[in-house]
Order: sequence, then C-alpha cells, then structure tokens
Amino acid sequence: MIHQMALDGLLDRPARLGGVRLVAIDGPSGSGKSVLADAVAAELRAAGTRTGLVRTDHFATWDDPVAWWPRLAAGVLDPLRNGRPGTYLCVEWRDGKPHPGPYLAVEVPEVLVLEGVSAGRRSVRADLSLLIWCEHRDPAERLERAVARDGEACRAPLRAWQRFEEGWFAVDQTGDAADVRLADELH
Repeated sequence: MIHQMALDGLLDRPARLGGVRLVAIDGPSGSGKSVLADAVAAELRAAGTRTGLVRTDHFATWDDPVAWWPRLAAGVLDPLRNGRPGTYLCVEWRDGKPHPGPYLAVEVPEVLVLEGVSAGRRSVRADLSLLIWCEHRDPAERLERAVARDGEACRAPLRAWQRFEEGWFAVDQTGDAADVRLADELH
C-alpha cells in the first residue's frame, strides 16, 4: 500500500521531538490527507507502535486558518518534547461552523501523526521525522471532495480556504520540503 511506502524506515529515523517521531501529513484541502493519516495511524498501531493522531482541523477555523499554532505547540508539542502527555481544546465542526469541543488528551506516543493544512509548516520542520505531502492538482475536484465531506453549507468558505491555502503553501513551500510526495491517484 502507498502509505507503507511512505513509512518505510520511519522507525529508523531520529525522534526529534523529545523521544517522539513526529510525522506531518500536509497538503491542500480535499487531497486525501485525513484518509492517509487514518491508514498510517492504523498501520502503525497494528504493528505494535504506540501512535497518536492530532488533526489541524481540531484547531483551525474559517477565520483562523493557521495562527492557532501556539495552542498546538503549548498544549501538545512542548509537553511531548519534555516526555509528558499533552492536552488541547478541540474545535468541533457542526453544520459547517466551529464550536468549542472537549479537551483531548495526547499520551506520549512513539509516533505522533499530525495531519492537516499547515501540519508541516516551516516552524515545525526541525522537529519532524517525516513530512508527507498529499496533492491533487485539480482545485475544482478538491473542492467537490471537501464539500462532499463537510456539506454544501461549507462551499463558499471552502473556496476562500482554497485561495488562502494557495498563498500559504507558496510562501511556506511545504511541498518542496516534503520527504515523500503522494499524488492523488496513489492514495
């Protein structure tokens, strides 16, 4: 499977976030990141690797697509770096709108999969053991996939989100920094 190719040698890579191997799965909305992250986490767990999964959708909102990062760093990354469990307030999405959700605990894993737009941002790259970039070049098809996932009420905000992503990725150069690049037809 394609996610196995992406994971080859992962456990041989250095754990740069304290004793945790941090795997970022990044790319534009509708490119298959969530599906890949679920498969990667399941495969690692099936192999007996303690694996956590955190999604950037648990932090981002339409009005705050990436500036929430300090909450992720303070609640999850910094504690893990110091060998302690983390916790964060999860954003829940209902009817295309963000609402405060529950606090979620993140136990200290061997591998933490961080999935979503900006997961592989420049500011975290020194902590990454692996950066996987998912892409699907057709924005119209990505929009339809995201609308199918999130609902028709999200169409207009998703269009604005796609415009934001285009600029974000051009400046951050996330795809260029990736260790593994996966095209849509592969995952």
